[in-house]
Amino acid sequence: MSFAKASDLLRLAEMAAARHRGVALSEIEEEFGVDRRTAQRMTKALEDLFPATETSTDEMRRKYWRLRGTDARLMLTQGIRDSELAALEMSIRRAEREGAATDVKALKSLRDRLLAAMPGPHARRAEADAEAVLEAHGFASRPGPRVRSDPRLLATIAEALKAPFLLTITYLGSRDNGPRDRLIEPYGLLLGTRQYLVAREQGGDGRFRHFRLDRMQGALLMAQSFARDPAFNLEAHAARAFGSYHAADEYGPVAWRFAPSAAPVAREFVFHPDQDLTEEPDGSLTVRFQACGWLEMAWHLYQWGDGVEVLEPEALRALVDRHRRSDFPAFP
Repeated sequence: MSFAKASDLLRLAEMAAARHRGVALSEIEEEFGVDRRTAQRMTKALEDLFPATETSTDEMRRKYWRLRGTDARLMLTQGIRDSELAALEMSIRRAEREGAATDVKALKSLRDRLLAAMPGPHARRAEADAEAVLEAHGFASRPGPRVRSDPRLLATIAEALKAPFLLTITYLGSRDNGPRDRLIEPYGLLLGTRQYLVAREQGGDGRFRHFRLDRMQGALLMAQSFARDPAFNLEAHAARAFGSYHAADEYGPVAWRFAPSAAPVAREFVFHPDQDLTEEPDGSLTVRFQACGWLEMAWHLYQWGDGVEVLEPEALRALVDRHRRSDFPAFP
């Protein structure tokens, strides 16, 4: 058996051990880029190498292969590869960069437990190889400004979101004369230029509001839980804005046209999860989506100089039109 085939078989064993139901032929085809006959040969080799492999069939008559017991534990004790460790380290650094202190703590704990399960020399080699991968990716750190986050505040919010529990925050709003306590139902965090907690005030009008974390002077976890609104979806809620700031009166159609010189770069961006791209006859690119947050849009559009034109809304066009420059040496 060639090294490549042996490596693929070990990867298949990992998939069969890690998934609750097991792995199906269609998943093998997608993962390894093979046809159905090759996928079938791989499952036969899996059964030969791991006699404890179990098979099952679902209601759609799809067959699954799964590793259980000692064979599964054997796969889990093989340790972590340098590329996997590097990906984990990148995730930790991204989370640190975004101020997601709870994620940082959990990811570091996972990394440490994986390394602790490996023999010392293997763990040291994986760490050294992972560091080389990180250097090759140029991911020592991501420069740029960010808002400071209080890890204790984030930890309290994370506990409230899990249960979920009510939360009392000491908050200084833009219209408040001073900080005041608010009893809220927390629903999720929006991480961007600034970080916001999406929540509803107890006894309020039922609307979802955004509370800036940098304006919270404290948070107290309450003993009472609350029933989450089953219709709320954080991803869909976040998609209503371009960035992390939401303004209901600004929500509506947005259209930007990137000049032919800027279009190749713009095609590589995902400006919004629901964006629609139109290739124009002259080589320009029109991007359309629905969102609010004109100020954050303006901050982003400024980087493109005169390589982009706002078609709508008119208020955003007026906001950026006088600031389109032609002397920027590069696009974002």
